[in-house]
Amino acid sequence: MASRINTSFTLIPNQKYRRSNRRSSSYFSNTLGSDSQPLSTLGNFKALPLEIFQIILRYLSVKDISMLSMVSKTVSQHIINYISTSSGSKRLLLQDFHNLELPSKRQDSAILEHYRSLGLLFKRCTLLLPTRERLKYIHKILAEVSCFKFNGCAAPIQCLGLPCYGMFLQTLTAGWDELECHRVYNFLCELTNLSRKMQTVVCSKPGSARKLELRIRLFCRNVLLDHWTHRSDSAFWLTRILKPWPMVNQARLLYIIFGPISPQDVVPREWLLENNARLLILSGNNICFTFMASKAVNGRAIELAKLIVFLALVCEKELYCMDWAVKMMQKVCKVFSTAMERNNFLQNVANAFACVIMEMLQSVMAGDRDEDDRSFLNLFHLVHAQANFHKEVLYLTMNTLST
Repeated sequence: MASRINTSFTLIPNQKYRRSNRRSSSYFSNTLGSDSQPLSTLGNFKALPLEIFQIILRYLSVKDISMLSMVSKTVSQHIINYISTSSGSKRLLLQDFHNLELPSKRQDSAILEHYRSLGLLFKRCTLLLPTRERLKYIHKILAEVSCFKFNGCAAPIQCLGLPCYGMFLQTLTAGWDELECHRVYNFLCELTNLSRKMQTVVCSKPGSARKLELRIRLFCRNVLLDHWTHRSDSAFWLTRILKPWPMVNQARLLYIIFGPISPQDVVPREWLLENNARLLILSGNNICFTFMASKAVNGRAIELAKLIVFLALVCEKELYCMDWAVKMMQKVCKVFSTAMERNNFLQNVANAFACVIMEMLQSVMAGDRDEDDRSFLNLFHLVHAQANFHKEVLYLTMNTLST
């Protein structure tokens, strides 16, 4: 996959060289001794029996075999057939995913690096095949490894199978365009029935399908998301996972994929309102307004007013335009059905500014100050935020009156 991907994830290349006329899967079923093979392309290897050629491959590293596969089509075909043999498969498809003899970091890096090299080997050997034929052949080879399967390992948390599979997949698809990567994701979904499994967990009560939730988490993280260097690449695969689902199910999936596995691992604590406000701003206008409108409709005007205060605080700290916070408040006001409810909400906003400032002031006066004087700085920013917020309200009011 390319390291830079358009964030819309909807562009389809206008013209791409189609691989439909390239070699099909029959390429892998040709007999090595057939007269149709251009044996001259083997170079000095043409004098060697097949058995000797395969013995030579045993002494080469995976990276060297990968380089050798690019010599010619015939050499590449010989290597593909070697991979398909029992000895080649046993040597290349390492399966010591639960080996505890080596220190964990050393073991992890060694086997992950092996599957990175193996991914490059398969990438080069299958270069001339259409994407779907490529994936079918690779799946046929990798299907021998049970720990690569969605439910293949009895101890998935302690297993390195899925991380190795993810490293292999990342290397294989590096440099592929978006259309090909869409096909890869669709192929994986068909192979694992991933969409149906996700539907089961998002439609069930939280915790009622804990084992399935864990399997989904491990597959998505280890195979699709965690191995990419650039965020744009991870964002592409995360978008593929979330796009079919409505927002409430997307939130559920995000928690399953990235949240704590159990209370013993991480005990979630309530976020500070400032962090909630920052997340809402970064989520964009639509999500921010939907969240705030929901509070307005459900009669939570006091909570909403306090949130407005912290939206203004974040705008002040991050140097965002303060008129954005005022316009968002104005838009939320229209959700209230009566003038009395709107006036009550505006009164709550004014009261919330006063209450939060007093709370911060009391903290500073009580000497609750850290090395960075964070409490004092928060108070400083909030006072300026209130002034700038009300300045924008006055501008908005005067502009309305003048028109």
